[in-house]
Amino acid sequence: MPPTPTAPAVTAAPEAAPVASPPPHRTPASAWVLLFTLATIWGTSFILMKKGLVVFSAMELGAARVTVASLILLPFALKHLPQLERSRVKWLVLSGVVGTLIPAFLFAYAETKLASGLAGVLNALTAVFTLLVGAMFFGQKLTPLRVLGIVLGLVGTVVLMLLGGSGGAATPSGEGNAWYGLYIVLATAGYGVSVNVIKNRLHGIPPLAVTGLLLLYIGGPALVYLLVGTGFLHKLATVPGAWTAFGYIALLATMSTAVAMVLFNKLIQQSTALFAASNTYIVPIMALAWGVLDGEAFNLWHLLGMVIILVSVAIIHRAK
Repeated sequence: MPPTPTAPAVTAAPEAAPVASPPPHRTPASAWVLLFTLATIWGTSFILMKKGLVVFSAMELGAARVTVASLILLPFALKHLPQLERSRVKWLVLSGVVGTLIPAFLFAYAETKLASGLAGVLNALTAVFTLLVGAMFFGQKLTPLRVLGIVLGLVGTVVLMLLGGSGGAATPSGEGNAWYGLYIVLATAGYGVSVNVIKNRLHGIPPLAVTGLLLLYIGGPALVYLLVGTGFLHKLATVPGAWTAFGYIALLATMSTAVAMVLFNKLIQQSTALFAASNTYIVPIMALAWGVLDGEAFNLWHLLGMVIILVSVAIIHRAK
């Protein structure tokens, strides 16, 4: 589902120095509060997407989600834009595209034929890809235990998709297809890239500035596509229930994209990239609870797959 540049004014401040500060030895209590708050918000996002897809297509939902979020934080983005260091623009764009824009479409498309609760479970793979990307490009240590965690995460994904099924027909399209889980796997890979970029290339910049500027770069293209390349406005004006569906999307954009991204970026700066990604322990439980309440099927294979994935995440976080 989610993750700042400056020049004279910001570079003059010690906290904006271009060298990353070492991660804290102990995780502060405020980071734990942020972690559980984020997990609650993001755990609800999957059911909100499902409700928005009742009227709007996956492409419309993705574009509307990014557009609304960018408009909400536009004042903050414009405030920090004059202080933007050009050297950080590419990292903002990269994080915005692979960590927000593309996943917004991938998750929406996946949920057209995949239960929202299962989408929340697969979201836990963010921790796996955070480690993989960190090891490949940012010097993260890849120990045998962490490799085991990665393998288990992939095994859990296979169990969910091949044995558990799509979670029933309680999807916006009225039919299920477990292979649509691959779109979420790809989205979580993007999250893994974004987490590492924010932690290692956008450190020292206020979380609100990171989020606002990140959305500024991707919000424009999303808005143009929404208005010119989709039937969003026509549906909003003519389709019964469209405003209600848009309300779910607006809530999704406000809480799960705009607010949550600010909190997530703050969490990354207060802790480590892997700790920030560990919100995925709680997100699946919340997502599954909403899904079951909405009539989605959940079987023993789903439970087994979820347990394997969460065990893999636990190994990744605890292995040295």
